[in-house]
Amino acid sequence: MSNKDNLFATPLKQVSDFQFDDAVADVFPDMISRSIPGYQTIIETIGQLAASHVKANTNVYDLGCSLGAASFSVSRHCPEDHCNIIAVDSSAAMVARCQRKVEAFQLPNPITVKQGFAQSEDITNASMAVMNFTLQFIPPPERSAIIKQIFDGLLPGGIFVISEKIRHDDDRGNDVINDLHLQFKRQNGYSELEISQKRAALENVMLIDTFDIHQARLKEAGFADVVMWYRCFNFMSLVAIK
Repeated sequence: MSNKDNLFATPLKQVSDFQFDDAVADVFPDMISRSIPGYQTIIETIGQLAASHVKANTNVYDLGCSLGAASFSVSRHCPEDHCNIIAVDSSAAMVARCQRKVEAFQLPNPITVKQGFAQSEDITNASMAVMNFTLQFIPPPERSAIIKQIFDGLLPGGIFVISEKIRHDDDRGNDVINDLHLQFKRQNGYSELEISQKRAALENVMLIDTFDIHQARLKEAGFADVVMWYRCFNFMSLVAIK
């Protein structure tokens, strides 16, 4: 059972940049469910997309896997012994906990957990790749290269699922969706102090793009079509089809 996220509940003398360390890993399921509207819907749908698009004897890459929610969803939804799932994360704390979860369950499809940067992963024989709220933590100058890397490693007809927090083109519209997201977090029990301190921690770490930038980047990499299948406030999930 997940611990409650109270990492920013008391005043901090100095708010450090956000890190996916042991403290975050310990409360991550609670943090993510209270911060991202529709997160469980996204995870479930990733599994449903896998059931429809993952081919037999191919690889599925979960880049920035955190505790492996997307990987587990793919494993459950695909036929038994259908695919190999490679779950990659740069955080030692996340990888250790994800590995323990993998070892605790008998999975329909195997999950290999690796510590490393998504940018360094060799994508091969893939019918699906996933970046679930990962690209926003990768330095912007490196984003086009990793998208092209994923495209090149996908088989014809393969899909890339990317979920991201986004910003609106116009400041007024951006204020509207940001305010809705703040209300969502307040309704989930976060105080103004917690919201403010976490925002400060993420300011230099999570750099978000607009939908148009994401779409242009995916098209430039070579994807034939980009479908926004989910959108709520300033969060979206896309399926890019090779």
